[in-house]
Parts: sequence; structure tokens; C-alpha cells
Amino acid sequence: MRIIRGTFYALICVIVLAGCAGKGEADSDGTKQEKVKDQEAEKSARTETEAGMSEDMEQEISELADGVYTAEFHTDSSMFHVNEACEGRGTLTVEKGEMTIHISLASKNIVNLYPGSAADAGKEGAEVLLPTEDTVTYSDGMTEEVYGFDVPVPVLEEEFELALIGTKGTWYDHKVRVSAPEPVE
Repeated sequence: MRIIRGTFYALICVIVLAGCAGKGEADSDGTKQEKVKDQEAEKSARTETEAGMSEDMEQEISELADGVYTAEFHTDSSMFHVNEACEGRGTLTVEKGEMTIHISLASKNIVNLYPGSAADAGKEGAEVLLPTEDTVTYSDGMTEEVYGFDVPVPVLEEEFELALIGTKGTWYDHKVRVSAPEPVE
């Protein structure tokens, strides 16, 4: 994925530099109309190239091979986040095209998660995600028992709903995003 991103950025730089190099030159017949046509053609080619690279990147993301990865887990809340010992990352498992990320939280204050909205989580029969007890080790060597969860990931690089309930018994809506998967070696 890094190679594709690097190639994409290099291609964009070449296109931009090529466009900038010709701006100072005058057309041989001096007509402004031809210069405008050339700029429009260049812009169109650049847009088509960017769209093609974007589609390639999206296809690679959506076709993540079965395996185990680390991935960033982003939330819309400072109260709900991955434990600092995990540096914002969780363990993403891809099996038969289905993705699940295991996250270790900061404490045991969040007792259940629900892949969807808080309104749906509160309905009878809603299948909530149960916690695991994880041990995290901080940089100073201290360890702590916290709750972890296996969260289904419907899509990478895009936000999705994930509701939580804490020790006070109220469901809250949150938006989360999983990104930057890297294979575990």
C-alpha cells in the first residue's frame, strides 16, 4: 500500500511540475485560446489519473487479504479510546473477507459495545459485544487489567457507528474509523 501511495504522489508531482513548467512560455502564435485548451486538457488528464489511482487504492483496501494486521482505531471522543499502551492501535483480523479489530480500552468503565446506534442497542434482543479482560503493559513496565472488545469492521478508512454503555447504564452513540492496516510479522 505504501508503494501505491508513493507512486501516486510521485505521479501527481510530475503532473504538477509539468504544468508549472509550461506556464511561463508563450504560445508560438500568441493565442490565449490554445493555451486555455492545453490547460483544460492537462487538468482533465490529471483528474482521470487521480481518479484511477484513487480507485486502485480503494480496491486494495476493500480486498485486504486474510491475515492479522495492526490498525489505527480512531474515535470521536476523548473518553472512549484505545489504551495509551497500545498507541492508538488494535489487532485487525481478516478472515474470509470479514474484518474484526480487537481493541484494549483505557479501563473497565465501558461494559458493552454495540455495532450500530445507541437506539438500536437498547432494543430487546440486540446482540451487544461482551468485553474480554486484557492486560496492558505501559512504557514504565507497569501492567493493568482493562476491558477489550472484538469490534466488527464493516469498512476501512470510513466512519461507522459504534454505541457504548458504561457503568452508569446509558447507551451513547459514537463514530469510529479503522485505518492504516499493517501486516503483523
